[in-house]
Amino acid sequence: MRIIGGTHKGRVLKTFKGTEIRPTSDRARQAFFNIFAEKIVGASFLDGFAGTGAMGIEAISRGAKRVVFTDLKRASVELINQNLNMIKESATVMVCDLLSYLKTTPERFDFIFLDPPYMTDLGQKALEIIDKRKLLNEGGQVIFESHEKHESEYENLVFISCRDYGKNHFSIYALKD
Repeated sequence: MRIIGGTHKGRVLKTFKGTEIRPTSDRARQAFFNIFAEKIVGASFLDGFAGTGAMGIEAISRGAKRVVFTDLKRASVELINQNLNMIKESATVMVCDLLSYLKTTPERFDFIFLDPPYMTDLGQKALEIIDKRKLLNEGGQVIFESHEKHESEYENLVFISCRDYGKNHFSIYALKD
């Protein structure tokens, strides 16, 4: 797994062996950042259910101003910190439950990336909290990665589109006008 673009383009990231943690593929990350490239520069970015941290690290490489990583697994947080040290960058990296973090954070983000464990309702619950607490800045977007298209109605979030990359689907939400 490598960084696709930006100041750290081509750097190889450390990752986990096995299939328990499945990082977003290089192809899907590249497609995502091709869509949002100009908006990432100077943005605040939350990488929820961060796993290897590849999405947030890619955001840093492409000029995000602030990146926050959350994951329940200490091994994931250690791996993210190792990758950040390798590229000599810093970010906020927390061993915590994303849902608890979303319920208490005073911060709003330009981008919130959700890649929850498959076959759970954690992504849906995260979207509900983001909606209720209005955790997006104006013009911000939530990207929910899953194996199926996710298109739900919310009070404050509107479904924008779904992008398909092989087995991965990125459902994109923004604040209602």
